[in-house]
Amino acid sequence: MSKNTFGIARWVLAGVAIAVAVIFLLQQRQGDIDVSYGESPSSDYEEGESGELSDHTVPSTDEMVRQVQAEPVVRLPGASAKWNRQWLREHVDTAGVRLLFAPPGLDEQETERVLAVVEDDSIADAPFDLVTVTGTKVRGGPYTAAADDIDGFQRQFAAGDVTGLLAAVITGMRDAGDPPTAPGLTWREPTSAELGTVTADLERDRLHVADGATLSDVPGNAANAFPDTEPMIVALPQQDTGRPVPDYAPALAERFPDTPVVVLYGNYVDYAGPYRDQFYEVATAGVYGMLGDRISRYDYPQDNVLFAWLNKVTDIRYAGLFDRPLPYQPFDPLKVTLPALPFVFAACVLGVIVLSVTALRRRPSHGRPPTVRLAALSALSVEVSGLTTEASNPSLTRAITHLDAARERDGSAVGRRAAHNLLDKAEHELAETARLIERSDYEPRHYTAGWGV
Repeated sequence: MSKNTFGIARWVLAGVAIAVAVIFLLQQRQGDIDVSYGESPSSDYEEGESGELSDHTVPSTDEMVRQVQAEPVVRLPGASAKWNRQWLREHVDTAGVRLLFAPPGLDEQETERVLAVVEDDSIADAPFDLVTVTGTKVRGGPYTAAADDIDGFQRQFAAGDVTGLLAAVITGMRDAGDPPTAPGLTWREPTSAELGTVTADLERDRLHVADGATLSDVPGNAANAFPDTEPMIVALPQQDTGRPVPDYAPALAERFPDTPVVVLYGNYVDYAGPYRDQFYEVATAGVYGMLGDRISRYDYPQDNVLFAWLNKVTDIRYAGLFDRPLPYQPFDPLKVTLPALPFVFAACVLGVIVLSVTALRRRPSHGRPPTVRLAALSALSVEVSGLTTEASNPSLTRAITHLDAARERDGSAVGRRAAHNLLDKAEHELAETARLIERSDYEPRHYTAGWGV
């Protein structure tokens, strides 16, 4: 390999190493990380931004106190919770218990007015216990009740029934042991007319919104939860606990096989379709376990509840808890190659070092006076002069010119370096001459080997 080739290779490797180092360092973002402590990364949220507040309001605290003192059950305008009074009396000792039902979707100030009723001195000293129900959120003394299974979620969020929650709070206040289990919803098959109405809308738009439902459209994250097949969605209003509820999900799944069918009963989400047994209970328990407190107290539209449920299904899909392909993620070459860049950099640096050492080993005489090397190359120029042709004469002439110039350099360190540089050029021209006369034995690297150069 010639001197020029060695030089070019070293510069190429050095350039690659520098480029790799720059790319790798630019991808490091330590400077962009906020290491402040005690700051929440969440954005500010203003009450009412999600449409959770209703138009209902409540009287002053004093007025509500007077109502509670006068009546065993007070239902404020807009209160929506339902309860089975007869069942509760038969299974729970309700003597000395008064109930205050408030509407869902109250703002912070109105909620504080309801809570202040419990803390009022006249109520605290009264010969009865007060249980408050805001939306379907049930509180009594230090106790708060929440559903913890599918049947409980259905009663509370599909029908607004708080009978079981009242039983739990009252039993807790009385230290009466485990509360009795309230009756669940009664389900029935939908009639042909009911099924026909819903089916017609689903075949046309894949969406049916019944009168009284609050769903405005299919949430945008539905494709993440069900990427293979667009789901069919049915939105129904809150159900009546006094009548059997039509069980649309399995009937529609049978009508549309291999299609995800999502049915909302009020703020409860039911599902039938592919992989139901693998994810439905996990997703439903996750949503209502985490968000049930807010859903029970506020007046969220069905859009919000369905969006949260679809997000949970998506999370379960990404966790691999049911066997469906993940949404496609485009290939990012930088993420794939970034871990390899330090090794590429190290290889380039090693290559530069190896080539540099090789170049130095090829010129051990550079640190000594150039006389021996000058003599060897001069002798070579004389020998090849008789063999040159018209094509090789120019290179030989240039070599002799460099040799003559090197011979005139003085013996100082600067002069020796200049002489070796000129001898490098002469060697290159003599190598070209040997190539042109087709005599590899006259190449400088072969000819000067015996001279100790």
